[in-house]
Amino acid sequence: MAKSEKTSAAVAKIASKAMKDPSSLSAKEIKSLAASALTQVEDKPKKKAVKKKAAKKKAVTKKAAAKKAAKKKAVKKKVAKKKATKKKSK
Repeated sequence: MAKSEKTSAAVAKIASKAMKDPSSLSAKEIKSLAASALTQVEDKPKKKAVKKKAAKKKAVTKKAAAKKAAKKKAVKKKVAKKKATKKKSK
């Protein structure tokens, strides 16, 4: 919403008509009245849930990568242990 936004004379006339006899408004008049009212309302701030979702997804991805790395490390240790055992037995 800009600070310079003001209700036009036409919309003010429709609003006055609505206050006197609400059933006398046409669908077009109701839409223009609603549109004018909505443009004069303060803008809604963006939801923080989107940021939280992205952070959560990032954390899950990091956890998965950490698990994968740990698994690889364990496999490498096993392989190294087997090789060391084979060398000792020879």
